[in-house]
Formats: sequence, C-alpha cells, structure tokens
Amino acid sequence: MAPSLISPSVEDIKIHMKSGHETTTEALDDAKARFVVRNSTSLKLHEEAVKSLPGGNTRSLLHNAPFPVFMKSGKGHQVFSEDGHTYTDFVGELTAGLYGHSEPTIQKTLVDTIQNTGLNLGATTKLEAQYAALLCNRFKLDLVRFTNSGTEANLHAIQGARRFTGRRKVVVFTGAYHGACFYFPEDQPAENCVDLEDWVIAEYNNIEDTKAKIERSGDIAAVLVEGMQGAGPCIVGTHEFLHQVQESARKVGAVFILDEVMTSRLAPGGLQELEGLTPDITSIGKYLGGGITFGAFGGREAVMRVYDPRDGTALAHSGTFNNNTLGMAAGYVGLSQVYTPEVNRRFNEIGSRLREKLQKVSQGTKMTVTGRGTIIGVHFLKDGRRELKSIREKKDDMDLKELFWFEMMENGFWITRRGSIALILGTPAEELERFVKCVEKFLERHESLVKL
Repeated sequence: MAPSLISPSVEDIKIHMKSGHETTTEALDDAKARFVVRNSTSLKLHEEAVKSLPGGNTRSLLHNAPFPVFMKSGKGHQVFSEDGHTYTDFVGELTAGLYGHSEPTIQKTLVDTIQNTGLNLGATTKLEAQYAALLCNRFKLDLVRFTNSGTEANLHAIQGARRFTGRRKVVVFTGAYHGACFYFPEDQPAENCVDLEDWVIAEYNNIEDTKAKIERSGDIAAVLVEGMQGAGPCIVGTHEFLHQVQESARKVGAVFILDEVMTSRLAPGGLQELEGLTPDITSIGKYLGGGITFGAFGGREAVMRVYDPRDGTALAHSGTFNNNTLGMAAGYVGLSQVYTPEVNRRFNEIGSRLREKLQKVSQGTKMTVTGRGTIIGVHFLKDGRRELKSIREKKDDMDLKELFWFEMMENGFWITRRGSIALILGTPAEELERFVKCVEKFLERHESLVKL
C-alpha cells in the first residue's frame, strides 16, 4: 500500500490563490496543497478504500492524484462531497447524467416500477417492446437490441457485422474510445483491447488515410467511428470526413457502425441527424437508460436479423439485465416525457452558446475549447492551436490542465480531470455565466503561464 498523505495544516500553507507565479509548478504545488487541506475527509476515506480496492478505485477514469474527492450525494445539477463542499456538476456522468440527480418524473417512474412491477422479471415484458419502438422511431432504426452498456453495444454490433459479412477486420480511428475494451490511443490498440489482431487504424479526420485504410485493406467487416471523439475530449469529426467514412464503407460492403453512445443527445435523432448520415448500425447508451445502466445497438434490418433467435443459426446475445425493468421504464419516460425533441434543441443551443463564450474569453491563450452542443472539451495546448482534428495534434500542457482542474473545484465546479464537460438539464443560466467568469479570472490570474 502507498504511504499515507500527511495533510498540512491551514497555517502551513497559503490558502488564497496567488497570481504572478514564476512557474506553473509553483502554482500547481500551491493548488495541490490547498486541495489536501480542503478534502481531509476524502483522504481518510481513500486510505480505507485502498485496503479493498486496487488504488482505492473501481473505475480508472475517476482516479485522481493525490487522492480522489469522495461524493456523498447529488440533487438536481449539484453534487455534495463528504468534505462538505457543493459543486455544480459538469462531469454529468460523462454524458450519462443528462437528467441530473433527482429529476422528479424519472424518480416517480423508478419508485412506481419497483413497487408495482418488480426488479428483474426474468421474462420478456411490454416495457422493452415499448421502449424499443420509441428508440427505433427517434433514431430511425429498423430493429434494436438492448445491452447493459455502450461497451457491450459496440461489442455486439461488431460481432453482428462480422457474421453478416463473413469477414473479420474492423477499421477504427486514432484516439477512438468505444468502451472499456475498445480504446485506440494512437496507432495501436490499447493493451486491454479485445481482438488485438483484427483492427485497422486510420487517422481521424484524415480523408485520404481513411479511404486507403477502408478501401485497400481487404477483409473489412465493419467501420466503427464516433462523430465526435469523447476521449479527446470532444474532437469533432468534419462533415466531409464522416461522409467519406460512410461512402468508403459502402463501397467495400462493410457495415458502417456509428458510435452515438455519447452524441445521441446532441439532436433529437442524434449526431447522424445533424450530419445527414445513414449508418447501417448505431450504438447508443449513457443517458438513454434514464440514469440506469443501459446500452443498445440497432439499425438496418438485414444486419440486425443475425441476432433473430427464431433462426436456428442466429448469433446468441444474452444478458441478465438487458431488459431490466428499471432501465426500460426510466429510459422510456425520460426520452418520451423529459428530453423531448423541443427540449433537446433548446438545451443544445444553450451548450453551444456556453462553448462560444469560453472560446471568446480564451482567445490568445493556451486554452482551447472544443465540442458540440452540451458536450464540451477544455484543452491546454503548448502550441495554442484553436482546432483539433486528431489526437496526434494534441500537445497537452499537463500542468496547466491540472491547475485548471484544481482551481475550478475551488470555484465550485466538478469537471473531469481530462477536461470533459457534459451539461446537466436544468443547470441554471447564472451558473453557466459564473463558470465563464471564473475561467476568465483563471486566465487573468495566470496570464504569464497561459499566454502564447
């Protein structure tokens, strides 16, 4: 076990944020010291957690040094830490928390389902057919199957494409994240990626490389792409690039799989509606479970029929919680009654305005803001480039990114350490404005560190 961190007393450090630091290291050391003092309860909880969890963690993305903040509860757009601090939640459960922590319609649905339907009935139910019909209509799918996560949705979409085409290889893109076992940080799959020999990796947003990899590799079963790469965070695919992916996949008879696990919330019909794409298969998940673990994949009938159990040669696809009553009920109510097409459009307009304001206040600095709608990525780049086309273009100033994360927490904003922001429905406009002002003050306070 790692040694315990000793919390300095308030008297031993300067609590108030200073300006005019000679180096980023000094500013970051001060921020870390303040963090330790402000979060002493989290430190104690972490020291207990490491006794039963590797590193005190069961979800790698949420690990933070020197130790993670422990959250106690959430309500609406806010989360409350074990140390007594209140945060506006910009993590938004990595887009899955769109409804926040206490949406009343979904809360009532969950209670009613527990009391009147039951938890997992071990049988087919009307709830799953009802929700399937809504998803097919909303996202223009012929048929759909449910899973427990976006990772599973992509796994089964890929396996279905392989059965349908009789081929093995799958084209993916640099920087892609399609789930816990489908990560492609550079030109090689991550070590924990499945089917290590079956991937062909093209450069994201590179049209010529994309054409070559899809059209000349041979044996391509599927092309799997995000319309905006979530792990970037938020590297946006260009219209021309995404249509080239679709065109090249069709040219070689490969199944075009669009990963909308994160981006389906950007328009009533997902990012594909915004870009005019017609994928063979779409994978979805996250918020569509209404806060319950959820995933799904669906699309063209001919491809989806490989999972039809009425056919004795069909692929098997099981999962104890695929059709759990809570996810089916909460997902349906959330999409049909809360996140209606009209609400969706207004919400994403709010997100776009926030992103534009952040881009404006960060002009002339190393801070770059990317994204679409209510999903935003904050970067601190050594070369200060204003747009990111590929993970290969990222030259992160990691110390500045860390400093930003620590100081935004001190301002009461909960953001992922990598810089992902996923807005929660109903976040007050004044909180969004306050965030813009806090960012502006951060850039002013550390002008000597962030200026180009």
